[in-house]
Amino acid sequence: MPSCFKLSSALLLAAMCFLIAEVVSAEQMTTCDSDRFVVHRLNCDYGVINVQQALYGRSSSLVCSDGRPPQQLANTQCERQGTTDELSSRCNGKKTCVVNTDAFRNPDPCDGTFKYLQTNFTCLPAITVVACEESLAHLFCDVGQVISVYGADYGRRDRTTCTYKRPESQIQNVDCLRPTELVASRCNGENSCTVAARNNVFGDPCGGTYKYLEVAYTCVYPETAKTSSSTL
Repeated sequence: MPSCFKLSSALLLAAMCFLIAEVVSAEQMTTCDSDRFVVHRLNCDYGVINVQQALYGRSSSLVCSDGRPPQQLANTQCERQGTTDELSSRCNGKKTCVVNTDAFRNPDPCDGTFKYLQTNFTCLPAITVVACEESLAHLFCDVGQVISVYGADYGRRDRTTCTYKRPESQIQNVDCLRPTELVASRCNGENSCTVAARNNVFGDPCGGTYKYLEVAYTCVYPETAKTSSSTL
């Protein structure tokens, strides 16, 4: 009986791994830059964003080349440092992430070259929890599993979440976002975890705006928790 149970558990785990692999999808988004207001939009129909690599600059003379003179395409060794880390901080753990390319223009990595923002990312299966300001976010896993946080934000990025009985003035600022590693540091490796969505915990990124805490996480077996965290 014990050996039969072990075999069944192994088969179940293999099936779960297969299903997760099927859900994870590799995506690439390229946005040509210009002097106008341009946004770079990452989206996952299923799961949440996990940025693998991002480039602001130019590594190919063919990408975003339409209508551009050869001298603006010649430098293919142009790369702004820190772009991957910045995109990861802004976008990891979200279903949708919109970033203005203007955030990457200064300093200019190669003056005179027409640049683009290109991101390689995957969509990971995740559990999403939202806690309105002054309430509690409860994260929990099944027995034998532990929490692995993909990403967490405290602030506001839309006018529909946590709006019940709130005046318009408190939900207008949707450019209020503070990525935080506090949830991961408190909850990773735990079977359950509770975090208060309060200014005295995360600071106040936008005074006068009613905020919320949004967390994306998954449940893993303890032996894989460290590996899962290190891939983000």
